[in-house]
Amino acid sequence: MDGFAPHRAVILMAATNRPEVLDPALLRAGRFDRHIVVDRPDRAGREAILRVHSKEVPLDEGVDLSAIARRTPGLAGADLANLVNEAALLAARRDAEIVSMGDLSEALDRVVAGLEKKNRLVDEEERERVAYHEVGHALVAHLAGSGETVHKISIVPRGIGALGFTMSLPERERQMMTRSELSARLGGLLGGRAAEELIYGEPSTGAQNDLQKATAIARAMVTEYGMSERVGPVSLSREERSAFLAGSPSGGLGAPFGDAVADTVDEEVRAIVTDALERARAVLSEHRAALERVTGRLLEAEQLEGDELAALLRGAEHDPALAAVEEARTSIA
Repeated sequence: MDGFAPHRAVILMAATNRPEVLDPALLRAGRFDRHIVVDRPDRAGREAILRVHSKEVPLDEGVDLSAIARRTPGLAGADLANLVNEAALLAARRDAEIVSMGDLSEALDRVVAGLEKKNRLVDEEERERVAYHEVGHALVAHLAGSGETVHKISIVPRGIGALGFTMSLPERERQMMTRSELSARLGGLLGGRAAEELIYGEPSTGAQNDLQKATAIARAMVTEYGMSERVGPVSLSREERSAFLAGSPSGGLGAPFGDAVADTVDEEVRAIVTDALERARAVLSEHRAALERVTGRLLEAEQLEGDELAALLRGAEHDPALAAVEEARTSIA
């Protein structure tokens, strides 16, 4: 690489998806010293990408690409191209000449959650438990101020082993979150387990993925964001990062720490997750009538979204607690 100087008309470019594993020597001055981070597109970018990929696809007049762009945070250009392609295939399967908003919504569900498996046999008791679980996610996320809007709840099996899902999207795209917002998000993640414990007296294995995500967030709060009073405002992360990723040293490791600090970190992570679960239980206990009502409707419809879901969630905000909860549950059955 020292032989570049005589060839002033030559510009050498390189790209990687793993900047954290690059040798720092490769990034020194005179080598690959100009770094451009190509991030995932924002909402405006996603809408523009959708318009490019749908240019040759006949769309119904009711299609709102800006609404699809709002519902796809985190998706890259390839994901959006796949979404449009899936929507076109769905329209073709129903012998339609144009792609509707429903086709795009279903395609988004396929991209995010996988293919529907309506032929998968699900025990009725298990189906009811899944419904309570998903509604628990939705109610806690909505009522606890997580900063996310619940767009859809489904108990239609999808993909490999997924018996249902709740789609929550941020109200606005942000680069930072406060401690209270992270705590509220933890509550939403654990709302499914809390609902199962409230209704059935014990959790199931269905909360495995929720616990993994919640534990990862709680650990980041303690070790990376300095949001633990016991551990203090320090960074204990040992993750290697590239020199050109903001806020990190040149390919180094986080400061070493002893066993006592490691034990404190584990205790704090456990305390944060446990506190979030208790708050989720408290929210659902206070709004149990809404939990029963929305679950009953979900069992009937299998999927809730749009105006109906918004109305059900708004109704939960002012729903008084019912004394005769068992009567409501009997009516659902």
